[in-house]
Amino acid sequence: MNSFNLIAVGNLAKDPELAAKGDITYTRFCLVGNDYAGKDEDGNSREATTTLWFVAFEALGEVIAKNARKGDQLIVQSQVRSDNWTDKEGEKHYDHSFIVQGFRFGAPGKIRREELSRREQREMDALETEI
Repeated sequence: MNSFNLIAVGNLAKDPELAAKGDITYTRFCLVGNDYAGKDEDGNSREATTTLWFVAFEALGEVIAKNARKGDQLIVQSQVRSDNWTDKEGEKHYDHSFIVQGFRFGAPGKIRREELSRREQREMDALETEI
């Protein structure tokens, strides 16, 4: 049973990082979300920015690392796991890990839009050459 699940919608803070430990591959990535946080004393809207780090293992992580770029929006379903540990001085630390169970691509970020625009332009140039 997965007691705690999280659905997150955010934009990649930077390109995902593909790594390996032994024979296990994984991808770490950070999502940034900006939410309305009321108005300031002058009546201007304020935003609260939240960042969360996620980890996706094996094929799921490889797909994210290969196809997602900084600024792209991802919709991520993850399981929350406690990540408690004791340091060398004997002090306990309490944290959480967000393990990706599934995801969908959302809106492309600026880098992806520029890549798509260049690809479309090359395809248009190739069609004009053929005609």
